Amino acid sequence: MTLIETAIQSHPLDAEALRRSLPALPGCGGYVAFEGMIRNINHARMVTRLDYEAYDALAEKELQRIATEAAQQFGLQFVRAIHRKGRLDIGESAVVVQVLSRHRLEAFQGCRYVIDELKARVPIWKHE
Repeated sequence: MTLIETAIQSHPLDAEALRRSLPALPGCGGYVAFEGMIRNINHARMVTRLDYEAYDALAEKELQRIATEAAQQFGLQFVRAIHRKGRLDIGESAVVVQVLSRHRLEAFQGCRYVIDELKARVPIWKHE
């Protein structure tokens, strides 16, 4: 059985705390994480912050669907995907994806699948 945690949240993401809170799954040897941070340039223009807006109910549902797809497709034992909304300053984390699997290849593939599908399908919009 795969453990899945997804959220759209307003409060800051703490990737280190999330790492420390990973479930103990002794059969897993592969751990891959992606943390997307706010940078000071977007589409060749300087920015001072980004504001993220989400259609919460649909975003949560689609994020859960993507995590489930990744778990099934890549044999993941744990998937966590959390995206921020609201005002984010340069250097803040906008998204964290963490996966655990038995082997590294599946972990890499699953993590990439989650972030790529999240960007393509989840109704979250950023404004400069």
